[in-house]
Amino acid sequence: MSTHVIIGSGPIGSAIARLLVDQGESVRMITRSGSGPDLPGVERIAADASDAARLTALSAGAEAIYNCANPKYTEWERLWFPMNDAMIAAAKATGAVYVITGNLYGYGPQPGGRMNENTPMAAVGRKGKVRIKMWRDALNSGVRTVEVRGSDYVGAGAVGVFSSVLLPAIQSGRTAWAPGNTDLPHSFTYTVDMAATMVKLAREERAWGRAWHAPTQPAVPIRELANRYTDLTGQPRVKIRNLPRFVMRTAGLVAPMARELAEMDYQFYAPFHLDSRLTEETFGLKPTALEVPLRETAADAQSVVSRRMN
Repeated sequence: MSTHVIIGSGPIGSAIARLLVDQGESVRMITRSGSGPDLPGVERIAADASDAARLTALSAGAEAIYNCANPKYTEWERLWFPMNDAMIAAAKATGAVYVITGNLYGYGPQPGGRMNENTPMAAVGRKGKVRIKMWRDALNSGVRTVEVRGSDYVGAGAVGVFSSVLLPAIQSGRTAWAPGNTDLPHSFTYTVDMAATMVKLAREERAWGRAWHAPTQPAVPIRELANRYTDLTGQPRVKIRNLPRFVMRTAGLVAPMARELAEMDYQFYAPFHLDSRLTEETFGLKPTALEVPLRETAADAQSVVSRRMN
């Protein structure tokens, strides 16, 4: 039995924990509050992930350290680098593989919105630059490292355009006001596919030293994803209105969160395609059909409603 350290207890970190304990492994999950799935084999510890000495002590004997942290969106530049540096230091001191939950921000806008692992890291926005520096710092540190990049997440507990914009409107029967063109193709990555890829590549020496894309189904319009969900659940199709691009940008003049979202709006006003064929062909992985995370999301939403009623 090996020990694996997971920093962060969100949908990716929790899915990794479940996969590892199902394989008979031991998991140490580290968050500020000590949260995480209550499962045999999962030790939950409250600690500051930017404290390199503490993180190194907690990572003693670990086979891998998984970076599944999710700092406040408005404070990336302040919070990400100390945490990334601490995880790198812990991996270097313990010999663990450093596995990073990545995204597509580092690429920036691309012609036709198409991205594969050879797409240049050309982001000029602040958050894209943060992700570029994090990855380069890991590569240049000398630790064994791998980054798995996913697109907009779907699945129970996932945070993305579907859960933030569409699902609340579906549940309330109101119109969804989407900050983007919902009729353009957009890639959605299932959180469990992301987690499974990270677990597999942590053990694949040929994967180390580069970034890979999580297996992801071909891009579909956001409106189509919403229709698939309501068709599965038997709910009325949601009415969707596309917000003009200037709305969030204007709101960003006074609202910090709106400003952060507006910086990344190119993902929703143009096609956005994640190409995962290299990962699929190299490691024999396949993306899960989108109906699976949609059903999972529906079941999770129903359980939330049931808990509120009891």
